[in-house]
Amino acid sequence: MNRKEEVLQDVVIKFAGDSGDGMQLTGSQFTNNTAMLGIDLATFPDFPAEIRAPQGTIPGVSGYQLRFSSNQVFTPGDECDVLVAMNAAALKTNLKSIKKGGRIIANTDGFDAKNLRLANYPEGVNPLEDDSLGGFEVIKMDVTKMTREALKDIAMGMKEKDRAKNMFVLGFLYWMYNRDMDSTLQFLNEKFGKKDEILNSNIKALQAGFNFGDTTETFTTRYKVEKAKMEPGTYRSIMGNQAVSYGLIAASQKSGLPLFLGSYPITPASDILHDLSKYKAFGVRTFQAEDEIAGIASAIGASYGGALAVTTTSGPGIALKSEAMGLAVMLEIPLIICNIQRGGPSTGLPTKTEQSDLMQAYYGRNGDCPMPIVSASTPSDCFEAVYEAARISVQHMTPVIFLSDGYIANGAEPWKFPKSEDLPAITVKFKKELAEGETQLKPYLRDEKLARPWAIPGTPGLEHRIGGLEKQDITGNVSYDPDNHQHMVKTRQAKVDKIADYIPLQKLDSGPEKGKILILGWGSTYGSIKSACAELQGAGHSVSHAHLRYIRPFPKNLGDILKNFDKVIIPEINNGQLVKIIRDQYFVDAIAYNKIMGSPITKTELVAEIKKYL
Repeated sequence: MNRKEEVLQDVVIKFAGDSGDGMQLTGSQFTNNTAMLGIDLATFPDFPAEIRAPQGTIPGVSGYQLRFSSNQVFTPGDECDVLVAMNAAALKTNLKSIKKGGRIIANTDGFDAKNLRLANYPEGVNPLEDDSLGGFEVIKMDVTKMTREALKDIAMGMKEKDRAKNMFVLGFLYWMYNRDMDSTLQFLNEKFGKKDEILNSNIKALQAGFNFGDTTETFTTRYKVEKAKMEPGTYRSIMGNQAVSYGLIAASQKSGLPLFLGSYPITPASDILHDLSKYKAFGVRTFQAEDEIAGIASAIGASYGGALAVTTTSGPGIALKSEAMGLAVMLEIPLIICNIQRGGPSTGLPTKTEQSDLMQAYYGRNGDCPMPIVSASTPSDCFEAVYEAARISVQHMTPVIFLSDGYIANGAEPWKFPKSEDLPAITVKFKKELAEGETQLKPYLRDEKLARPWAIPGTPGLEHRIGGLEKQDITGNVSYDPDNHQHMVKTRQAKVDKIADYIPLQKLDSGPEKGKILILGWGSTYGSIKSACAELQGAGHSVSHAHLRYIRPFPKNLGDILKNFDKVIIPEINNGQLVKIIRDQYFVDAIAYNKIMGSPITKTELVAEIKKYL
């Protein structure tokens, strides 16, 4: 059969189906296959909020969006070229996000009367059979039937056979985009090597999907995306939570401190606990506590005992941990508090992304309780950002809040990982003996960073008291003296402010140093801001982009940068939080652009907004 091959520069695919259809696995396998070819990519997994929504319903739709390109990409794409819809609910939920003329691959079995009813289509309406999809190329495939046919010789129940539908779809897409299947075959062998029936059913379904594309005369074109022009080096695909785990392990190894994680499971932070529990060989100890408070309390105890201590959570967990966070500030001990943000308030949107905990990180504790805040911008950036949070924490003797969010945590991108020798040193100095002239340890005697000494309990001659009550400066004795309290509050703030002397100056990501508009961002808005600025700069507009890693304290030159621009626009996935802090600290009339829908800001939305001020 004559086939032609078409080379594409950029493709966005969304896999969507019921939460039991394996769309996350399908998407991640296609992602790993893509990364191994050296093609640049960005992903956006979209989980249903319910643990087990009724099958076939709109709340139960699970999605995975993947953009891959021969050019460098920074977002998973605003609209998709291809939608894989395993049922009617998946189509209905995602129809608005397909490009005009885009391709819909529809599993016809998921569009029977029952599925149409569950997806709230009117009686007698089937979008695959009327003219409502006229603007799209629709490929109808009875995936369920063909999967069952491929597995007819395997002695499994229909329910078990149907679980391999996602492999059929994956095999078809491997054919369509001219891929080999070796990476997935290896994955299946590693995962199901001891379960012959499950292994064989998945492999047969995968091969059947590939062969369906290869032997069906309807499909005359295969597509190929070339390698991206990226900096030479060894890359791997990395997800944000994975990168946090690896960054913490690297910080533990470089500092010489054993890593302890005291945590309680919560979406979307739980994967850090899962990942770190696999690395006992690196001296990592993980403790799944009975609740959020016990999680942070155990980490405080570990830090007091000389460990690199971490606790992980999301917004609701931060609320529960807040009293213990105040204790850590009063104790002045190292502690890394990872907040992987999600929609709020209260339980909010457990599986949807948001940047709405910045005010909580800044102010969400009783008393004047300052903590440094470090933010990650992309999945791979989580490694460097949490490594830096660890450095600041142990060298300045303070708890540090590390901010990520669901979009970063579950997204993936290629990562050129560093070698151990290229990582900056994290020097830790324990106090091991009394200085000349000292008769007892002075636990709040400070160094040039205003950091107090870190003395391990049980060190002979270094007995001392710390606790939650206000301390007398230098001696650490409990003190209710009003002048001392004011002095200590001001000193704790000065210690956090002084960190600005030990972090890099802020740099522009792109654009002129002075001009009309500065787009100032933090966290997961990085990709959409960078892409929007690139488009506008390419059209000749004076637009610059700066992105913050250090949010408390800010880099020392940030105020000077802000004054170089006529307007400062701050896009955030919240109702305006960084913008309030910037207005407060720098008296800049910054302009807020806010989206609070549980999904990222798109490049198209942002370009339209910036153009209003050009």
